[in-house]
Amino acid sequence: MVHNIFKGLGIALITPFTQDGAVDYPSLIRLVSYQLDNGADFFCILATTGETPCLTKEEKLKIKDTVVDLVHGRVPILMGCGGYNTAAVVEELQTGDFRGIDGVLSVCPYYNKPSQEGLYQHFKAIAAATSLPVVLYNVPGRTGVNLKAETTVRLARDCQNIVAIKEASGNLEQVDEIIKNKPRDFDVISGDDSLTFPMVSCGAVGVISVIGNALPKEFSKMIRLQFRGEYDAARKIHHRFTDLFSLLFVDGNPAGVKAMLHEMGFIENVLRLPLVPTRISTLQKMSEIMRELKI
Repeated sequence: MVHNIFKGLGIALITPFTQDGAVDYPSLIRLVSYQLDNGADFFCILATTGETPCLTKEEKLKIKDTVVDLVHGRVPILMGCGGYNTAAVVEELQTGDFRGIDGVLSVCPYYNKPSQEGLYQHFKAIAAATSLPVVLYNVPGRTGVNLKAETTVRLARDCQNIVAIKEASGNLEQVDEIIKNKPRDFDVISGDDSLTFPMVSCGAVGVISVIGNALPKEFSKMIRLQFRGEYDAARKIHHRFTDLFSLLFVDGNPAGVKAMLHEMGFIENVLRLPLVPTRISTLQKMSEIMRELKI
């Protein structure tokens, strides 16, 4: 079985835009450099937090090449490649440009709500279409369907290059069931910042993080402390950010973290429709917490 290399703090990378709505590549480079310098263990690009459905094919390719060139092999790069049309995803995997990419993150098919057998066959076809490691992405709050623990374990056992799952179901019982029954070389990665502490405590190997865009040093420290068994110190960091976690997502993702990065001076607070910036009231609450935390 292929081993999972996506461990520790993964950054669910945002896409910065200029005031006129174009991709802001200088800000992207500045942001990735900051994250590399402050504890990022891997990057997850062109996924939900990157507003990928609102990017053109040309923009996606340039963002990919920009990040690959800047990272230059220092940490692994995971790239989003999923959808609700299995044949289209397979074609993309077979014909797309994956140079410099170390693995693909594939979300559960959304909107058409397949059965568990349909999910199994979908991901089995995806795994067969690429030699790259595949990380499953279960986020039923967005897709409308939950990849059950038994289906995840079945895929992990049957498909050699399915190496991990980004679990964002919010169901710790389901997470624990996967960890208990999975093959040894298959890993669980947290898909929820707020649940990273309990999930890593249960055996998850890291997180694909939204807040890591802004606070990579602090969040990576929490995970490293847990890996060393220093749970009391890690818990203190987790509790410091509890209020911030909820505010980050109250107006949708990535509106919260983009507002936070704007306050920190990294980017313009611009999203592409149908997404809009976070409300002023939310931004004010976030700013107060950031001042209290001396961010």
